[in-house]
Amino acid sequence: MRAWLLHDTNGPESFSFEDIETPEPGPGEVRVRLRASALNHLDLWVSMGLPAPHHFPHIAGGDGAGVIDAVGPEVSGWSVGDEVVINPSMACGECAPCRRGESPFCESYGVLGEHMNGTLTEQIVIPARNVVAKPRNLTWDEAAAYGLASGTAYRMLERARLHEGDNLLIIGVGGGVAVMGLLLGRALGADVYVTSRDPEKLARAQELGALGGFDSAGEFSKEMKAVGGADVILESVGPATWNQSFRSLKPGGRITVCGSTSGNKVEVTMPVLFFKQLEIIGSTMFTYDQFDTVTDMMASGNIHPVVDSVTPFEDLPAALAKMESGGQFGKLVIGRE
Repeated sequence: MRAWLLHDTNGPESFSFEDIETPEPGPGEVRVRLRASALNHLDLWVSMGLPAPHHFPHIAGGDGAGVIDAVGPEVSGWSVGDEVVINPSMACGECAPCRRGESPFCESYGVLGEHMNGTLTEQIVIPARNVVAKPRNLTWDEAAAYGLASGTAYRMLERARLHEGDNLLIIGVGGGVAVMGLLLGRALGADVYVTSRDPEKLARAQELGALGGFDSAGEFSKEMKAVGGADVILESVGPATWNQSFRSLKPGGRITVCGSTSGNKVEVTMPVLFFKQLEIIGSTMFTYDQFDTVTDMMASGNIHPVVDSVTPFEDLPAALAKMESGGQFGKLVIGRE
């Protein structure tokens, strides 16, 4: 089979298109022939060693959908020919955090495409517990697009206790998690506002239901306060927007953070934090139940993945270059014939 391999961490140019041996499923595993996969910023970061793969050669990619073409021993409920979506949030299922339903705190937690070989390949072997039935109403490209982004966004909103009627502010709309946060926020009954430096992305977000869009490079806190302030903010940009985000919160507001693309350190004005009784909430990945929930929402039609573009499998470098430029709105999908 063919796969895109990383042999080092010198950036996106480190990916090499090669023939490799087809893996066989072991106990509790299934093999999926991928019909589509999708990119995340994690794929770029892994290629740069941020973080470095645990082994070389390494196959990146967390998102994918396809057809089961082999089933290992001790697997029940799945058969060859079943159409599935891959859950990239990997946990043992047996430790104390897993038993209480908090798999992101698993003692051996891993992310597909970071800690183990991922979906930038033709076939992949994964634990059977990490596949769900493909929603029938989604195309293959759409099914491949929702996994990591939707689960991450949903966990952020759940940890931030988003309520119906809350003002939700999405910082830096355009990427997968931010766009999915917009869609999920609307589906959960929030009034959603967004920021971006790109007027076209602001317009696209409003077409999807955002009530307003503000320039990320400006004093968007003033604009957010004019509509009542934010109850919840989804932040993944960091230093470039942090001060404005923090000022946008109303008393009792919550800011939930899943990344920091503009740098690793921010400053917090402590009196503002405690006098306004604000909350800063870290969040990463999602539980199995949370992934099932967003899959059900996809299947019911409550939300629908936004695909920016589909690039042929052989042309992965073009899709990586687009992601590196930040020009996408929604997910960059890697298609298969």
